Amino acid sequence: MSGQDDPQTLVSVDWVRARLNDTDVKVLDASWHMPAANRDAVAEHAAGHIPGAGFFNIDVVSDTTSPLPHMLPTADAFAAAVGALGISNADHVVIYDTVGLFSAARAWWMFRTMGHQNVAVLDGGLPAWKAAGGDIDQGISSVKKAAFDAQLAATAVTGLDDMKAASSEGSHVILDARPTGRFDGSQPEPRPGLPSGHMPNATSLPFSSVVTPQGTLKPIEDLKALFSDLVVEDSQKVITTCGSGVTAAILTLALARIGWGNTSLYDGSWTEWASRDDCPIETG
Repeated sequence: MSGQDDPQTLVSVDWVRARLNDTDVKVLDASWHMPAANRDAVAEHAAGHIPGAGFFNIDVVSDTTSPLPHMLPTADAFAAAVGALGISNADHVVIYDTVGLFSAARAWWMFRTMGHQNVAVLDGGLPAWKAAGGDIDQGISSVKKAAFDAQLAATAVTGLDDMKAASSEGSHVILDARPTGRFDGSQPEPRPGLPSGHMPNATSLPFSSVVTPQGTLKPIEDLKALFSDLVVEDSQKVITTCGSGVTAAILTLALARIGWGNTSLYDGSWTEWASRDDCPIETG
């Protein structure tokens, strides 16, 4: 990776390998794939994962009462799920995925939103670990349950009403992580029945803009240049959004990597916005 390891945002394979046997370092595989990918993240985890890593299921650790996909759960539900993975508040959590940098950022954002700051993403994920000759285990790692306390940071999450206000008033910098074609309406959404397009006053910033072809986060200086071009002023809050709240977290991670903390993620994202008659959609 380019730049120094930061235990609260992004760490390298070498950083993880040096601490893999530390009892207070817990590694999680948070792989998730779009349904069209026809990939089974749970089966892939069992077939090969970083030694000792547990599996953090984004679809399961969610608000199961919501019709929207993998919405943030309650603090109590999150705490129970994380404790069942053997993680306590004293642990340092490292999260990765099998793509490189895709869904791991969502789990990182969830931990941060639930008050746990000692959490980082493994830059480059499992591909980088394998490329560096890292050991691989198979099966499911056994863990001893731990006590975890979660406290929701409400300002880190944007709900529908606040998103509608921010969009109509242009009061926030709204960054949409979906591909350009879905943002401008020239390409369809992957979810059936949803129109493509974007909310008023949103700016297109595909998550691929901050990720290298190797699945690592771009260097800090590149990220600073990218976000400065978007006229992100210190006084403005940034709201990240995407299709269902997964890749928006990559933009949130990139912002945190350059020291930008005034961010929130629209959890319902385009799946919620585009399914409602009271939310305006623009194209072009």
